[in-house]
Amino acid sequence: MGHITFLVAVVIATALAFDFTNGFHDTANAMATSIATGALRPKVAVLISGVLNLVGAFLSTEVARTVSGGIVDDALVTPAMIFAGLVGAILWNLMTWLLGLPSSSSHALFGGLIGAVWVGAGEHGVHFEMVVEKIIVPAVLSPVVAGVAALLATYLAYRLTRRARERTVGRGFRIGQIASASMVSLAHGTNDAQKTMGVITLTLISCGALGKQAGPPVWVIGTAGLAIGLGTYIGGWRIIRTMGRGITDIQAPQGFAAEAASTAVILSSASLGFALSTTQVCSGGILGAGIGRRLAEVRWGVASRMAVGWLVTLPSAAAVGAVAAAVVVHGGTAGIVVIAVLTAAVAGGIVLLSRRNPVRADNVNDAHDVAVRPSAPAVAAA
Repeated sequence: MGHITFLVAVVIATALAFDFTNGFHDTANAMATSIATGALRPKVAVLISGVLNLVGAFLSTEVARTVSGGIVDDALVTPAMIFAGLVGAILWNLMTWLLGLPSSSSHALFGGLIGAVWVGAGEHGVHFEMVVEKIIVPAVLSPVVAGVAALLATYLAYRLTRRARERTVGRGFRIGQIASASMVSLAHGTNDAQKTMGVITLTLISCGALGKQAGPPVWVIGTAGLAIGLGTYIGGWRIIRTMGRGITDIQAPQGFAAEAASTAVILSSASLGFALSTTQVCSGGILGAGIGRRLAEVRWGVASRMAVGWLVTLPSAAAVGAVAAAVVVHGGTAGIVVIAVLTAAVAGGIVLLSRRNPVRADNVNDAHDVAVRPSAPAVAAA
C-alpha cells in the first residue's frame, strides 16, 4: 500500500462515490417490476436488492478485468485521467436520475474513461476494437435478446395459465417474482460492482501498487460491493417509477418473465467478460414483456426517449470526462481541486432540484405520467 498517494486515495474515493450513484440509479433494474406489481413492498425490495448486490460482487471478476486492462491502455493511464473519467460518469448519472431517465451507468463510466484517456494520453490510449467488441456490440444485442426472451416467456405464461383463476395466477407469479427479482439483484452486483472494481484496479496498476493485468484485490471487491449495495438500498425511486409504471402496465406474469430473461442475459454475459448495461437489458426485458401480453399498453414515447438517452450517454459522459481531463492533467493539484469543487457544486444543485417534487417509497407506484419529462421541472427521488 506504499504506492497509495493522496491523488490515488482521492480517485478510489471518487470511484466508490460513482459506485454508490450506480446503486441508487440502477435499483430499478432489479426491483421496479416487483414493486409495481406489489410482489414486494418498496423498502423491503431495496433492502433485498442491496444485500444481494453485495453478495453478487464476489461471484466473478471477469468484467473487472475487461475494465482494468481491456478498453484503455493501462500503461498510459494516470490516476488524474481516471478521476476525470469518473467525474463525467457521476455527473451523467445524477443528471439522468434527476430526469427519471433509465440510462446506463456502465456506459457513463466507459464514456467518461474513454474521453479522459483520449485527451490525456491520445487516441492510442483507447483500445477501440475492445470498445466495439465488449461494449458497443453487447449494447446493441443484449436488450434485443432480453426483449425477445421476455416476450416469449410472457406469451407462454399467459398461454399456460389461461384456464386458471386470475387471482391465483397473480399470487403465484408474485411469489415467483421475489425469486426472479432477487436473481436480477445478484446479477447486477456481479456485473455492475465489477466495473468499479476494474476502475480501482486500473488506478492501482497505474500507480504501481499492482502488477500489469492484475485482478482486483479482496478489499477492492468488498468495498465496491458495499458501496453499490448501500446505493441500492437508498432507492432511486424516480427511475423505479419510470421502469415499473412508465414503459408498460406490468402484471405479475410479465414481471416474472422480464426478470427471468434479464437475469439469464446478464449472468451469462458477465461470465464472458462482456460489460453489459443492466439498465438496457432490464428495460428490453420489460418492453418485451409488455409486447408479449395481449392488449397491453406499451408507451412507445417513453421507450423512444429512453433509447435516445442510451445513444447519447457514452458520448455525453466522454465529453465531460474529456473537459475534466483537460483541466486536471495539465492543471495538476490545482486542476483537481477545481474539478472536485465544481463537481460537488453541480451534484449539490441537482440534489436541491430533486426536492421540488419528491418521489419516495410511499408514492413510487403513482401514475406514470410524471416520469421521464426532460423539459419539465425536476422530478425528484429520495
